[in-house]
Amino acid sequence: MRYALISDIHGNLPALDAVLDHIDERDDVDAIVHLGDLVGYAPFPNEVVQRLVEWGITGVGGNYDSTTAAGYEHCGCTYEDPVQAELSHQSYAWTRAHVTDETRRRLAALPFRLDLRPLGGHTSGPRLILIHGNPILNTVYWTEDRSDGFCAKMAEKLGARAGDWIAFGHTHIPWHREVDGIHFVNTGSVGRPKDGDPRAGYVTVEFSTGDANGSASTAPPLESSGRVEFVRVEYDVTTTAEAIRASDLPDAFATFLESGGHRLD
Repeated sequence: MRYALISDIHGNLPALDAVLDHIDERDDVDAIVHLGDLVGYAPFPNEVVQRLVEWGITGVGGNYDSTTAAGYEHCGCTYEDPVQAELSHQSYAWTRAHVTDETRRRLAALPFRLDLRPLGGHTSGPRLILIHGNPILNTVYWTEDRSDGFCAKMAEKLGARAGDWIAFGHTHIPWHREVDGIHFVNTGSVGRPKDGDPRAGYVTVEFSTGDANGSASTAPPLESSGRVEFVRVEYDVTTTAEAIRASDLPDAFATFLESGGHRLD
C-alpha cells in the first residue's frame, strides 16, 4: 500500500494540479491524503478545496483551515518579526473574506487526526497517523531540529508504538527520522515551500507485507516496514505569482513563491 501525502497547499491551485497530475501519471499510488492548510496566502482557496472534493481526497484540518472555518481572530501562525506578522494578518483577512460558505463548511468538517492501517484492520501491522502540526496543538512547529526526546513525547501523546509512522506538515520543510522504531515524516509543502526550492513537494509512504523478493509473508510486519520518498514537481509558479499580484494580497507572497521561501522583507 502506497500513500501520497500532500500538505500545506495554501490556496495554490496550479501547484496542487501539478502534484495531482504527477501522482496520477506514476500509476503506483493507491491513495492520496492531505494533511491540512488548504487555504491562505494564495488566491484560490475555494478552487483548491473543490479540486480535492473532485478527486475524493480526504485528510486532516490545519490551523489555517480550522481558524478560517470558525472565523477566529487570527490564523494561529508564528511570526519572526512585525513585518511577518502584518503580512500574515493581511493573508488571513483576505482568505476569510473570500472563502465561500461551502468552503467554510468543508474546512470545519476536517478532523484533527486521522489513523490509517495500511495492511488492513485485521492485522496488528503499522499505523500511519496523520496530523497537521503536532498532537497537542496545530500551531506548534515540529521542526527537524527538535530532539529525539521531543519526538518520543509526541509519539506517546498519539499512542504510537514501534512500527508506526507519524506524518505531519505545517513547517513547509520536509524531513524524516526514526526514533525508537517509530518513523516521523514531515511532508513539506505543495503550495508554499520554505526550503529554497520553489517546486511543489509531496511525500509517498509505502507499506508492504512482502519480503525482499516480493513474495508474500505470514510473519508479522517488521517494525521498520515502510519506505518514504520525497518528491518535487515543477509547476507554473508564474501563474500563481501573477494571480497574487492581480489580487489584493501582498505582492510579497508572489516573491516568496518565486524564491522558494526566502524572507518577505
